[in-house]
Amino acid sequence: MVFSVLGLDIGGANLKAAHSSGVARLQPFELWKRPAELPQALGKLLQAMPDFDLLAVTMTGELCDCFKHRRQGVCTILDAVDSVAKARPVSVWLNCGRFVELAAARAVPLRAAAANWLALACFAGRFAPQGPALIIDVGSTTTDIVPLLDGKPMPRGLTDRKRMHLGELVYTGVRRTPLCALLGSAVAAELFATTLDAYLLLGQISQDEADVGTADGRPATIPHARTRLARMLCADGASCPARALHRLAHAVSARQRQLLRNALGRVAGRLPSRPSTILVAGSGEFLAHKVLDTLPDLGQNRISLADRLGEEISQAACAYALAILAAEDTLNGK
Repeated sequence: MVFSVLGLDIGGANLKAAHSSGVARLQPFELWKRPAELPQALGKLLQAMPDFDLLAVTMTGELCDCFKHRRQGVCTILDAVDSVAKARPVSVWLNCGRFVELAAARAVPLRAAAANWLALACFAGRFAPQGPALIIDVGSTTTDIVPLLDGKPMPRGLTDRKRMHLGELVYTGVRRTPLCALLGSAVAAELFATTLDAYLLLGQISQDEADVGTADGRPATIPHARTRLARMLCADGASCPARALHRLAHAVSARQRQLLRNALGRVAGRLPSRPSTILVAGSGEFLAHKVLDTLPDLGQNRISLADRLGEEISQAACAYALAILAAEDTLNGK
């Protein structure tokens, strides 16, 4: 009998699921706007996935400002998971690198908060079993940079606050980062556009008429992206020259590359020697590769999880890591 696991990574803007058989799915869901609808959204996601024997869970959505504090966020998310598990067992991943049952996770909610990056590091270390290495996982909102040594995670921080201070968490991503957070006084200090618009215009993210998770709620298409970008320059699509919009999009990409280069240098500098392997994952793999192309002394052996495991799994890498780790733990009797 094959034991199957479904991994869930519950974020503030996206729900990610991955089955131990290799099926993965990303479902947009704005948790901060509709927290009461989380059980329904999870139920819809589970219906689209293969059946499973165990549900493995991690999260980052507990930080959403719809919750009074992170403890409430963790417990709300765990309650939603419990409601859709339908009596099947649930394992929750903690930031100490192990799984516990739901009741145990509720007793230590802050250990269950924002631990998804560690699951990915524990799984992906098998691709870099010897020497120093780094994982760079570029998502829609944030980027995780995790140091490895001989296949084992070697983070200096376990909480998001400490990891951000150390450069192991960079609060920038390829879809949801407001442009004013990157370019400061060079643009309007308004949520008129996000990085999604820059990468739509640059052809690095595909258009999607059905995607309205944008700054103005209009579709994620190039014409609408131009309008959103023009507003950042206090103009509109009709009056702003195309070259000015392209300059703006390139400036956004350049600033993100600078932020990630700086963080990679800080994290790599804490390893005993320059990392020989760099593992790249996430929906923003394209940005990670652009950064690494400018750092020839870093990671002569570059491994793309999209190439190794498929693009869908790379986008839901933490959920897939959970599924595999939980399946292995079960088979090993842990």
